[in-house]
Amino acid sequence: MTNRKVGIVGAGAVGASAAYALTLMGTCKEIVLFDVAPGVAQGKAIDIAQAGHYAPQDTLVTHADVASDMKACDIVVVTAGVPRKPGMTRADLLMINAKIMKDVVGNIMKNSPNAIIICVSNPLDVMTYAIHKITGWDKNRIIGMAGALDGSRMAYQISKTTGLSSRQTGSLVIGDHGEHMIPLPDKVSVGDIPLNELISKEDMQAIIERTRFGGAEIVKHLGTSGYYGPGRAIAHMVEAILNDTQTVVSSSVMLNGEYGFSNVTVGVPVVLGKHGIEKIIELKLDEETKAKFKISVDSIQSGIDILNENNFFKGE
Repeated sequence: MTNRKVGIVGAGAVGASAAYALTLMGTCKEIVLFDVAPGVAQGKAIDIAQAGHYAPQDTLVTHADVASDMKACDIVVVTAGVPRKPGMTRADLLMINAKIMKDVVGNIMKNSPNAIIICVSNPLDVMTYAIHKITGWDKNRIIGMAGALDGSRMAYQISKTTGLSSRQTGSLVIGDHGEHMIPLPDKVSVGDIPLNELISKEDMQAIIERTRFGGAEIVKHLGTSGYYGPGRAIAHMVEAILNDTQTVVSSSVMLNGEYGFSNVTVGVPVVLGKHGIEKIIELKLDEETKAKFKISVDSIQSGIDILNENNFFKGE
């Protein structure tokens, strides 16, 4: 990818945190922020560009006044959408964000037709599915940012429990990016030592629960969702793609027979590289985990069904 240009749709806390992380990492040649709120993308682009003075290499950080100004991006990160408000049903939220997604993705298709799209908008797995159906692009080019964040939350909990470096800690989370996610601490190691040799079964279960509700814990204290963790997780994925590092990251991807499911987007480990998803890694799951995975897939499918029932994809 010669341009190394990344567009970020939605310059709120998560989008701006991703841009900030990428700038300080020196991963991109250019970052373009876009937001429908007047002045937000422009102000944050200036602020982040000034922070870039202390980065290892120069990154051009700009803003787009209109969506059509975000052109020829190698990767587009989509964080656009609205949170659930009082009195709003799950179906209401789904349809509102899906309509936003259709508009956003339409602009990406026109102005960055060769881009890889990383979806961060919630409900993440269903919105990733919507992007697949709207674009009709090859499935390797549409990726949902799920396990990169959930995995970092899991690594944090493991480090907190063991007292060992999180940099040596593996992490693996599959399933939906929500209450039915499936952390798999029994499949990870710390410094090449299997985690189950370092902690008790009780601690293992506690890590699973804390990972599953890691986002809710932040909301409890802040009154809003976290943004530094998601922003850095996005940057991790972007770096893997731009630098073709062949990095294993759990991501929400379209399955085509893997794990026994098709035509549904769900979090599984994949290899990220210059083509986006280079490979889906199919784990051997025990019967209990298979049952949990099915519950997770069914939860995502219920959201997809809402879109179908409302004829969202009619004409796509």
